[in-house]
Formats: sequence, structure tokens, C-alpha cells
Amino acid sequence: MSRHLLTEIYQRLLDRYGPQHWWPGQSRFEIILGAILTQNTNWTNVEKAIANLRKNDCLSPEKLHALTAVQIAPLIRPAGYFNQKSTRLKLFLDWLFDNYDGEVDELAELPTSTLREQLLTLKGIGPETADSICLYAFDKPIFVIDAYTARVFGRHGLIEPGCGYSDIQELFHSSFDHNVQLFNEYHALIVQVGKQHCKRRPNCQGCPLEDLPHQLETEMF
Repeated sequence: MSRHLLTEIYQRLLDRYGPQHWWPGQSRFEIILGAILTQNTNWTNVEKAIANLRKNDCLSPEKLHALTAVQIAPLIRPAGYFNQKSTRLKLFLDWLFDNYDGEVDELAELPTSTLREQLLTLKGIGPETADSICLYAFDKPIFVIDAYTARVFGRHGLIEPGCGYSDIQELFHSSFDHNVQLFNEYHALIVQVGKQHCKRRPNCQGCPLEDLPHQLETEMF
């Protein structure tokens, strides 16, 4: 039942919104930066921060690693929490150079579980950010869970209140073959419907999922 409903939701979202072409970024490194910078902000602000890095010729592991966190902070100011995020970027870069000589492409050779576990050891990189890096930068077949996912699928009765990140992720992993393209597209479509309709205060009118059974009185969000 859950697989059927998950498939129907995916198809409805795809029919409404079309392919989302995620993740925006010209390189694996840029996608990683975006995944870290997008924490607690919107993508427009991340784009401004990345544009600043590009304008200052810092959009490479070598150039950015040569800077201190204090030097990085003003360059990423548009992304918000810039002091905190500059420290997180510096930690990631130090790890990348200490363990992989700064070669981002070497991370692609790691098994998904190994890459994920190593990313999660870095302060400031939680499951959502780690999985975004795995999926979008390295085409690893792992489903990214965010607040929109919990809200949409909680309201449609597919997950119970109190479900944690791994519980929700397992719903998708157990329902589908581990298909990178599907996982990529599905998560992007969830974000789209979450932004347009399934907000904290829902706007159900015109939602592509409007006529599916759902309930809005819930404590899980």
C-alpha cells in the first residue's frame, strides 16, 4: 500500500512540476558547498554566496583551503550564519586535504555507507547535509529527508508522529529500488510542493495531492 501511494504521489508531483534538474552547481565541489551553505537559509542566498566565492576566485578546494575561517566568513555572508558556516567549511576542507589530498573526485570511489559515515563525523554536517552531498555530488543512491518530507508524508498518513530521520528514510529505501535518478527527482519535487502548498500553515487548494486522503491536525511538525 505504501509503495503504491508513494509512487502515485511521485507521479502527481512530476506531472505538475516537471523535472527539477537538481542540484544546481557546476562541479562536485560547488554542490558540496551549496549543501553546507543552504542550512537554515534559502537557495537564493546560497547562490549569492557562491557568486561571491567565484568573483573572488575562491571556488576551488585549493583556493578555499588556503583561507582561514575568518577570511571565508565575509565571502559567504549572504548565506547567513556566516561565521558558523565558514568554520564548517574549513573543517570539511581540512578533512578533505588531510585524508584525500584535496581531491574531491576520490570521494566518489568510496562506498555510500563509508562516505556518509565519514561526513557525519564532521561538526555541522548532519544526516540531511551528508545525504545531499552523497546523492547530488556523487550520485550515491540514498534518499534525502528534510522537514518538507516529514510534513508531506506525515499529513498523508505514510509516517507516524515521532518518526526519526532514519525511519522516514527507510520508508523510501524499502519501497523503491535504489535508483539515483528517482531519489534525486523525488526529493526535489517534495521541496517544490512543500514550498508551494504543504507549509506549516497548509495551502491545500490547488495542490496536486489535494484529493488524496490527508489530515492536518498533527503534532509532528
